[in-house]
Amino acid sequence: MFSGPQIVTHASEGVGFTPFEAKWIPDEASFVVLGENANRTGSFSIYALTSSGIKKSEHFKKGNGFRCGTFGASLPGDKHLATGSFNGKLSIWDMNKPQEPFFEVQAHENLINSIDGCGGLIGKGAPEIVTAGRDGSIKVWDPRQQEPVSCMAPMEGEKAREAWTVCFGDSFDDHHRSVCAGYDNGDIKLLDLSTQELIWETNLGNGVCSLDFDRKDIKKNKLLCTTLESSFRVYDVRTFHKKAGFAHVAETAHESTIWKGHHLPSDRDQFVTCGGNGVVSLWQYEYPKKRELDGRGVAGQFKKRSSQKLSTQPINSWHFHPDKKGLAVCTTLDQKINVVFITKI
Repeated sequence: MFSGPQIVTHASEGVGFTPFEAKWIPDEASFVVLGENANRTGSFSIYALTSSGIKKSEHFKKGNGFRCGTFGASLPGDKHLATGSFNGKLSIWDMNKPQEPFFEVQAHENLINSIDGCGGLIGKGAPEIVTAGRDGSIKVWDPRQQEPVSCMAPMEGEKAREAWTVCFGDSFDDHHRSVCAGYDNGDIKLLDLSTQELIWETNLGNGVCSLDFDRKDIKKNKLLCTTLESSFRVYDVRTFHKKAGFAHVAETAHESTIWKGHHLPSDRDQFVTCGGNGVVSLWQYEYPKKRELDGRGVAGQFKKRSSQKLSTQPINSWHFHPDKKGLAVCTTLDQKINVVFITKI
């Protein structure tokens, strides 16, 4: 009998549009699904978790498709969802009155590929939102202002590489915060927001699909990177060497693009990877005996704990419930949402 973790589907339902993001609503057993209809308009649906499955409670059609969303900059009790759209708009919605956004700005020239929030529910310091655009720029926003408070953009005359993914980290007090961005050519860039300095960059050789720090509200510890060509890496970002950079360990998995990687909120040393083959895998990171040797970092190793095929199509988003251990929601490109439990973690 199998005694390890199991990945079990609680409910699966078609949505009738292409979903790109699903996020649990803070302090609720409900989630929001964002996507795009066939006519390029946006879909914004709210689902409630029930004992027998899921039930759609509200649905709205919007002018433009949604690519991404986050509650990360929402203060406790506010339930404010920040979204990035296909026409480059950053919008913030009150989930108690989700008919229209209460904040909106033209953040990028066109598609916003990725969004993250910090300083609200997660991390110390003031609430901020970061967006990554097809125009190659990374912008940090104070949700009370119409202009970005920080921008990392291609220099004049430089070929713009499309920014595919972005995340916050290192938000362990009111004065520190970092942004990490990944690009279509495999570039990764780490920006220290407290000094506005680019502190590290590397290239993985192919497009970076997702980035995720193991925790946003601690000093930089581990960074998970997934790529277009079936591989992922974990960087130990505690020990930096001027020549060698950060130590890392890599793995090839899924035999397809790894669209998403996400750490468990309850255990920062476990994470999932979501493949273009519709498979989700659960991994354990095991630290080395010593994380530093002669001034250089030493990477750990991976152990696969479980794997499950959820779809014949790519899993393009995944979100763990912040309070319910092992509970997650994901979307797949066959226009379905799946609520999943991972047991024994």
